[in-house]
Amino acid sequence: MPQFAAERILLAPIEDVWAFLAEPYNLADWFPGVSGVQPDRRGLAPGARWQVLGPNQPSWFKKPDASGTLLVLDVVPMRRLAFQLTGQRLDAELELEQREGRTRARLIVDAPFLLVRRSFPHQALARLYDLVQTAAEPE
Repeated sequence: MPQFAAERILLAPIEDVWAFLAEPYNLADWFPGVSGVQPDRRGLAPGARWQVLGPNQPSWFKKPDASGTLLVLDVVPMRRLAFQLTGQRLDAELELEQREGRTRARLIVDAPFLLVRRSFPHQALARLYDLVQTAAEPE
């Protein structure tokens, strides 16, 4: 499967970034192709299975109103989040690293050919960047 990756410095401390990511409902705000999430009782924990809802319009990522399952593979607080969209066989791994009051985020996406474009992880990190900015000033 093709693997695409992107990296970005987020203008927020790692604690703020993790607080945003740890809320399952926020996934729909930053991860392309997901328009809604219904987490299970475990929340953000390895083995948790969330129901996800896709966009209401056709795309390369999902069919209209398609729903599926997200399996949380690994969680290392303030360091790593890995999950799989089982129906699409899409694996995503987000790595975080503290950088002087900011956070380096690296997203790696493995997906079948033609399911996602090369720009997919860049779009996800651009959305995350816009959502987690705090009092940090741009460089």
